[in-house]
Amino acid sequence: MVQEEDIKRTGTTTVAMLCSDGVVLCADKRVTSGYLIAYKKYEKIVEITENLAVTVAGTVSDVQLLTKLLRAEIKLKDLRSNRPSKVKEAVNLLANMVYHNIRKFSLIPGISHFIVGGKDDQGFHVFDVGADGSVTDVDDYTCSGSGSVMAYGVMETLFKKNLSVSEAISLGAKAINAAVQRDIASGNGIDIVTITEKGVKHAVSKEIDTTIEI
Repeated sequence: MVQEEDIKRTGTTTVAMLCSDGVVLCADKRVTSGYLIAYKKYEKIVEITENLAVTVAGTVSDVQLLTKLLRAEIKLKDLRSNRPSKVKEAVNLLANMVYHNIRKFSLIPGISHFIVGGKDDQGFHVFDVGADGSVTDVDDYTCSGSGSVMAYGVMETLFKKNLSVSEAISLGAKAINAAVQRDIASGNGIDIVTITEKGVKHAVSKEIDTTIEI
């Protein structure tokens, strides 16, 4: 039987913001298995298309499979329809996958939580896809994962409407840092991805060196 401590979870703190000129997605790098830090360099922001990216939280195997399926299904849909998918179409597809994934019988709980950021001909968008398959249209910011409580504290205090992408990068780093300082399942570094008129761009990727030398 699979033991709970053998299941790798991303632990996680992720943050997403809708800005005046784009979308900013932020995440830490730590993966945990029970009380063990299983991996220190995991990228929790996944590029799906050149204009769409998602943050991931939950069971690692599930989020990996679902993001691969989402990328493949969107490519097929774009080829068949001869047009790029709208962000809401991608979100509905992902939510459907999550809904069925969490409800299937399995010895390993299929828990996954995504925040989707993207751009289409209707503008910039952020959607929260909950672990139950629910969809929330976000018009300012949202956070997910075990460190979201700390991140929300920073966001509630410092977020302002119509932030620029550059301002949001700085704020997102502060929110992730707050979680890293207090949440044992978040840490080891930060990734920040922006989505602007130029598409998806990896703006920040920084690891935290915790080595002790004597």
